[in-house]
Parts: sequence; structure tokens; C-alpha cells
Amino acid sequence: MTKTVLVCEAQVPFVHGGAELHVQGLVAELTRRGYRAEKVSVPFKWYPKDELLAQAAAWRLIDLSESNGERIDTVIATKFPTYFVRHPRKVTWLFHQYRAIYDLFDTPYSEFAHTEPDVRLRDTLIALDNEVLGESTRLFSNARNTAARLARYNGLTAEPLYHPPPLGGRMTAGPFGDYVLSVGRLEGNKRVDLIVRALAHVDRRVRLVVVGGGPLRALLEETASQSGVADRVTFAGFVTEPQLIDLYAGALAVVFPPFDEDYGYVTLEAFLARKAVVTTNDAGGPLEFVEDGVTGLVCDPTPDALGAAISRLAGDPRSARSLGDAGYERARVITWDGVVDRLMADG
Repeated sequence: MTKTVLVCEAQVPFVHGGAELHVQGLVAELTRRGYRAEKVSVPFKWYPKDELLAQAAAWRLIDLSESNGERIDTVIATKFPTYFVRHPRKVTWLFHQYRAIYDLFDTPYSEFAHTEPDVRLRDTLIALDNEVLGESTRLFSNARNTAARLARYNGLTAEPLYHPPPLGGRMTAGPFGDYVLSVGRLEGNKRVDLIVRALAHVDRRVRLVVVGGGPLRALLEETASQSGVADRVTFAGFVTEPQLIDLYAGALAVVFPPFDEDYGYVTLEAFLARKAVVTTNDAGGPLEFVEDGVTGLVCDPTPDALGAAISRLAGDPRSARSLGDAGYERARVITWDGVVDRLMADG
């Protein structure tokens, strides 16, 4: 009998990012492998802060043990708060927890501070995470960085399980152009502002193309103007998949300097296009793939250091090509078949 699998998604309406693409990819690959797989999605809202408890409760109230009188064999939870769902065979593939209460607590990237109400709510949510994640019959993470956070704060052990990026099988290599590429939502922890300011330290013949939308676009445009590089920065917004593939193919390199990213599939997309990645020594997940001087360049998170790294590649196309080729060899061995085999082992 064909086994049934539901993949759980918490999705912010009108926002589609990496986690949503991961879920889509997983459902498609499970289906390809012969499972009856579907996505179960509940809208997610994280403000005001107390809403987080309601969101967790909503998932806790959902019983996915069967549907229309038919047993559901496996449920795969992904990010907060989907892992609050109840099921006798709940496999969690943790994309990320609610990081504002964890390592980002009391930083500029979190709405939680060291106040009595915030600390009390944080402690409650962490205790709940401990309980419901501990229910998982098998616990995976999308990267070592995510697993390390889980071990540090929750005392739980997860097996890192990498997956290919959304455009993985479609990436192509192309000529090395006169621009570096940034891909991702325009949010604070992605630090696109760092790339914009770094451009002022790079030869004026090098441009920057920024793909993605988000709340900081106007601020980033102002930063480009203030840094004297507005004429060299193109804010492309959201582009089609064929356009993005072409932008990867024609880039000199991909610059990706997030703060403590959990995974960062942009790194693997760049590698599959045979492009070197420039990142920073506090980027988190990208450092699981970017080895300085081997598959890319790793530098301090400052505009001048990032600018120097970009200039190094711009001045040595042969090195840029060599780093990109090495990155390709690193990324090509990560497959969806490997992911499905591990998630569904014994199931």
C-alpha cells in the first residue's frame, strides 16, 4: 500500500522564501519517490509577541493522524511552530526555530529584550520547544548550524540533513561578467547593506545586482546613494526563475554575508553555477560550504574587508573560476534522494 505523508508548513501570506521552497521541493520529491504526499499549511503571524503562543496552540490542536478516515503514516514538521503538531510518527526536519528567542535574543535582530515580560515569554516558549521537539520519532536539522543551536539551547540532538537548492538541477555556468550578485530577502540579518557599502571599496567597473524584495529596499537605496555607488547598484526586485538562473550564470561571483544564517541555499545555487561565494566569518551556515581560498573567500564583516575580497576576484578571473569549480564539486553530491532516504527510513 502506498504510504501517506504530510509536510507541515507555517507560511506568512504573500511572503515566499527559502523555507516555503524547501517544503515544495520535499513534497515534489516524496511524490516522485512513490509516496502520497501533500503540504499542510497554516498562516503564521508573530506579532504582537503573545501571538506566538496562540500560533503554537493552533498547531497543537491539529490532529493529523488520519484524514477522511484514512490513516496518515508520517508527518514531517519543518519550522516553528509546525513541530507542535500531534502525530504518532512525527519526523521533524528543523529548518529553524523562532530565533528571536534564542541566539538573536536581545540583539538588533530580535524584538525580544531583557525585560521581565519578554524573558518570561521566552522561557515559556523554550520549555514548550523542548517538550514538543522531544516528541519527534526522528529529529533532523537542515544544517550543522541549526543542530548546534538545538543542542545548545534545548539539549536535543539532531542529524544535519542537507538538501539541494530550489534551482539546483537547472543551474548553468556562464561567462564571468562585470557584476557581483546578491540574492535574498532585503532584511536586516541578510546584511545586503554591507555589500552595498563594500562596493565603494571596489573598482568602479564592478557592479552589484541585488535580487529580492523586502522591507529594507528604500533604506538600501539610500545607503547606495550615501556611499556614492547608486549608479553601480541595480535593485532588480523579484525576478523570474529563468532570469535568476541567467544572473547566476553571468556573475563574477556571488556575495552572501548574512548574520549567522542557518543554511543559506544561495551558496549552493552559486556553486552549481560554478561561481565563487564571498561570505563573512560570522555567516553561520554558508561556512559549512565556503572554505576560504578553496570554494570562495571568507572575510571580516566590514565593508572594506568585503570590498577587498570582491576586488581580489575581480582582479584574478582565473582564481574566481577555480574557486567556482571547486564549489561545484562540493554542491553536486547533495541530492534529494539522500534526503528522502533519511527522512523516510523505516517508514
